[in-house]
Amino acid sequence: MTQALTPSNDLGPVTLCDSCAGTQRNWRKASSHLKLTQSTNRSETRKHGQVTITKYRCEPYCTPWVYENNTVNRSAAWSVGEE
Repeated sequence: MTQALTPSNDLGPVTLCDSCAGTQRNWRKASSHLKLTQSTNRSETRKHGQVTITKYRCEPYCTPWVYENNTVNRSAAWSVGEE
């Protein structure tokens, strides 16, 4: 079973597999699932210091994911991202 989610950047509907749909977003300690493949990462400077942002892709559906490793912000974690 899949469900559609429209991300805030209005790229259109994104098809999520059951594992993606079950991934808890916007919570720092949430885990991902096994079908995510890591792509690129970058560092960004925030007012409290550096954070790492890593892009992933769910292989069956090509859903783009972004993980923000920010230990100060508890809600910065998994989100459905852009290419």
